[in-house]
Amino acid sequence: MANITTLLFDLDGTLIDTAPDMAYALNCVLQEQGKPTLPYATIRPMVSHGGAALTRLGFGEQRLKAEFEALRLRFLQIYLQNIARESALFEGFEELLNKAEQQGLQWGVVTNKPSWLSEPLMQQLNLAQRSSCLVSGDTTLERKPHPEPLLHACRIIGVQPQQCIYVGDAERDIEAGNRAGMRTLAALFGYLSEEDQPTNWNADGLINHPKELWQWL
Repeated sequence: MANITTLLFDLDGTLIDTAPDMAYALNCVLQEQGKPTLPYATIRPMVSHGGAALTRLGFGEQRLKAEFEALRLRFLQIYLQNIARESALFEGFEELLNKAEQQGLQWGVVTNKPSWLSEPLMQQLNLAQRSSCLVSGDTTLERKPHPEPLLHACRIIGVQPQQCIYVGDAERDIEAGNRAGMRTLAALFGYLSEEDQPTNWNADGLINHPKELWQWL
């Protein structure tokens, strides 16, 4: 795999452990609404699915559309205000990124998280200036599992999809990477639920820790 020059990562649950701050924001909204908070272990598997999924987790489906949207926006407001409260690179990624940079490999992020959340998160963790690209959920007209965001990342960096490995913790990540013509790795350390079956996602490999990525280089 000597032709790999670029590492691309999903954001939540792959590159950055954002679950503590997502859980904090959701539980703040629950408290505001006079509802009991949820255990972290209940919230964590849902984080990769975004604000709407977390709002449904906390408040259920039986809500008027306007009421649900107000709760979702309140959750996102609190999350933005606390976006780097506890969020950090997953263990092993600082070493991996340093090693990649030293060896001349480029790396970037392709996420469904909207830019008004992904950009301040990357900036506050001092990752924005290090990455070769940040493609967010509103950067292109399509979102993962469509391959367009990944192909857009290739255009920004100036590489071919065959030169990239894409790492993600959701089935849509692997589908997008496969459709784009990249090597794909499923991050088992991410936000997987009991229903997820990563062995059925058709990824090129499964990794339990970021350091295992080097086996694919």
